[in-house]
Amino acid sequence: MDERPQRRELEFNDLDAVIRDVEALDAAGYHQVGNWDLAQVCGHLADWMQYPMDGYPRVPLPIRVMLWAMRMTVGRRELRKMLAAGSMASGRPTLQSTVPPSGSDQAAAVDRLRCIAVRFQTHRGDFVPSPLFGDVDRETMMRLQLIHCAHHLSFLVKK
Repeated sequence: MDERPQRRELEFNDLDAVIRDVEALDAAGYHQVGNWDLAQVCGHLADWMQYPMDGYPRVPLPIRVMLWAMRMTVGRRELRKMLAAGSMASGRPTLQSTVPPSGSDQAAAVDRLRCIAVRFQTHRGDFVPSPLFGDVDRETMMRLQLIHCAHHLSFLVKK
C-alpha cells in the first residue's frame, strides 16, 4: 500500500480561496509531492499574476519567435482547451526566472502572492497581451490565473 500523499484535486472560484489555501499550507505545513516548495510556488504564481498587469519579461529571440508562432497557430486553441478542461498539463516548461530557489523565504513569498492577488483583483485597466494567447479579457485572465494556481498548489498537500 502506498502511504505517500497524492496530488490534490483543486478548483478555485476566486483568488481569495487561493490565498486561504496558501495560508493553510503555510500554517499547518505540507507534504511536497512535486518539485517545488511553497515559497517557489508562491513566487512563480505571483510573477505570472503580475505580468498581465505590468508586462511580460523579454525572452531571448528564439523563444520570442517560438511564442509568436504558437500564438499565431495553436495559442487560442490551447487556451480554449485549458479553459474547457479547467486544468493545465504537467511538465510543461516555464521561464526559469519565475522559479525562486528552493528554500526561499516562505513568509515573504506568501505575503507577496497575497499582495499581488489583491492588486490583480482590483486591477481595472487592460491586460497586457499574453505572449502565447494574445489579447485576453478580464474574465478569461482571471480563469487562467485560477487554473494556474490550482495546478501548482495541487502538488502541496496540507499535513
